[in-house]
Amino acid sequence: MEHHKNSEEKSGITTGSCATAASVAALLTILDKPPVIVNIIAPKSKLTADIYDTKKISDIEAKAVVEKPTYNDPDVTRGIKIVSEVTLTDNTGVVEITAGIGVGVVTKPGLQIPVGEFAINPVPRKMICENVKRFLPEDKGAIVKISIPEGKKIAPKTMNSRLGIIDGISILGTTGIARPMSNKAYKDSLRVQIDVAIANGYEDLLYVPGNIGTRIAHEHLNIAEDAIIEMSNFVGYMIEEADKTGKINSITLFGHAGKLIKVAAGITNTKQSVADARREIMTAYTALVGAKREVLQEIFECITTEDVIKILDEHNLTTEVFELIGQKIEELCELKYDMKFNAVIVKMNGDVLNPSRIDKIPFDWK
Repeated sequence: MEHHKNSEEKSGITTGSCATAASVAALLTILDKPPVIVNIIAPKSKLTADIYDTKKISDIEAKAVVEKPTYNDPDVTRGIKIVSEVTLTDNTGVVEITAGIGVGVVTKPGLQIPVGEFAINPVPRKMICENVKRFLPEDKGAIVKISIPEGKKIAPKTMNSRLGIIDGISILGTTGIARPMSNKAYKDSLRVQIDVAIANGYEDLLYVPGNIGTRIAHEHLNIAEDAIIEMSNFVGYMIEEADKTGKINSITLFGHAGKLIKVAAGITNTKQSVADARREIMTAYTALVGAKREVLQEIFECITTEDVIKILDEHNLTTEVFELIGQKIEELCELKYDMKFNAVIVKMNGDVLNPSRIDKIPFDWK
């Protein structure tokens, strides 16, 4: 049994597990057994969680609070308090789940939860129901209301708004255990964007590395928000997931040179600690357009891609080099996947470095 307390551990428990533990604690509090620690059954393991606070409101109602453990990960939900209010009913054996402040509401199709419902995913819903039923008096049912006091405040720091979840955060989890962002949970949250895009009828998608790409896309393109997909560093994974659906016609990779040029060398996880061959790639492609050795040496010694671009500008090589890089990105992707690819590489200020692609992408340029 894994015990998760507030310490810098390698993994934590999901918001769904916290909501489940708080719900069990609230029910036990009604039954005059307020716990300090709760054991819950998750899909792949048994977990224990510390209970932050409990309060009995009446003979049929109580609430409990669990603070999400601070495990070793930059997850914005670490340390937030998740509250469950449980009310006993005469609806024997039935557990109803609702939500209050800080839990988002779904506004777009494509997610696991229908439009108009609270964003508590199927696995957490099932966990809450099954664990509460373990302690329910035989002739009783329960209404479980989950709230997250800080949910609305931290929502802008999550992907929720991009997915059409408003007024709070979502309660997620598939195993009950939260792993660091480089692993499955984070990649799953990125992948959901593809489902939302397809559900809203988009077949041509714009893939951006992150916020900078999104900002520049909005400044330069007439494009719907749901057609913009943030891929983070997981270029290969996100392309593969789109390909698996069989419903995507084209992907335009759009973003800053510092990220996209890695794809021209076949690097599909662009995280710097995984692969950083930017100067080698830039040197190689500059050599291909016939630059002198002194220029190549200067480029090879650069620290940032923007510094490389300044040198290329001085020698009137920028467009030629980045046209080659863009072509190679498209070629490598189309060799592997049955979709059309475009690569638009930009500077921080939004200037396009391979302008021939502007007329070839399936989006209108402003």
